[in-house]
Amino acid sequence: MESVSNNLQQTLEAVFNHLHTHPEISWEEHDTTAYIKKLFEPYDCHITTFDDSPGLVIEIGHGKPVIGLRADIDALWQEVNGKFQANHSCGHDAHMTIVIGTLLTLLENGYPDQGTFRFIFQPAEEKGTGALAFVEKGIVDDVDFLYGMHLRPVEELGHEQFAPAIRHGAARFLKGTIRGDDAHGARPHLNANAIEIGAEFVQHLNNIHINPMVPHSAKMTAFQADGGSTNIIPGSATFSLDLRAQTNDAMRQLTEKIELIANMLADYHHVSIDLETGANIAAAVTNDEAIQVMTDAITTSAGENKLKNAITTTGGDDFHFYTIKRPHLKATMLAIGCDLTPGLHHPDMTFKREIIPQAVQVLATALTKTGKTYAQ
Repeated sequence: MESVSNNLQQTLEAVFNHLHTHPEISWEEHDTTAYIKKLFEPYDCHITTFDDSPGLVIEIGHGKPVIGLRADIDALWQEVNGKFQANHSCGHDAHMTIVIGTLLTLLENGYPDQGTFRFIFQPAEEKGTGALAFVEKGIVDDVDFLYGMHLRPVEELGHEQFAPAIRHGAARFLKGTIRGDDAHGARPHLNANAIEIGAEFVQHLNNIHINPMVPHSAKMTAFQADGGSTNIIPGSATFSLDLRAQTNDAMRQLTEKIELIANMLADYHHVSIDLETGANIAAAVTNDEAIQVMTDAITTSAGENKLKNAITTTGGDDFHFYTIKRPHLKATMLAIGCDLTPGLHHPDMTFKREIIPQAVQVLATALTKTGKTYAQ
């Protein structure tokens, strides 16, 4: 695979700058979708958009194998310099740019005569619902290999280092509601104090024990019971729980124990406690063949000294729903080292942008290798 041309490198810089300065949150990525669509309208490729959803799919080539490359396109909503706004602090602006660059590279340098290359620009990764929605649209039903990517913090990979797989853990976000009666501050015997129930819930979370060899955590990340009056004992409250586990089975065990805690406290205090899943992200399911292709692509494009072992992280990504819902998929995610600091989701996250063309080369090589190796 030839190196990225100067013209393409300038294009990628312009694309990244636009995407970085025009972030859109989950399920609102309409301008982002229109921008990417406009970029490729002059080219000989098939573009699919959706009436009921942002995001798009761009396809070139024909026949088997069908090789997918996915970019997540949404931004986070967070406080930046005292103002709440959409913000690409998870690197999705870079992911989009890399996938755009990979497609432009194949269009510029050529690709195998046999094989379909499908570029998936997926919304709502941060909500954990975008991949599931695209699965339901049938976008990966005929895909044989599926690749993704993610920038990695400096603690995991150094600059210009790459790993052929990211073994994400599972993540689940629960919203809880305690419903009871308020009481006068002078009559605490007439109700169950929702704040005290919340404190008990936290204590029981800390007493959960599952296999300590499997990384996991369960913590309360929000609690609201303030009605504005200091002489009222609140009977109702809302709260949020953040669950993490390295395996899907460990996540199942955590969830079952938390449901038992909620039921026990509700029975004891004569209140109702309802739990609702806000987002649910599965742990990684990777494939040895896909990992080997990515390993070869890293050594070919970046050099053997830039290849590192697969990354294991408790962070999550909804990319893995594709393989869980469609088990025939052979999938892996490229881990990209770029001196990313201070960390993913930090409002001031930065990384070395010169990694973008290098990542383009690795993925373009992976796609062409897959097409040539598995052509039917």
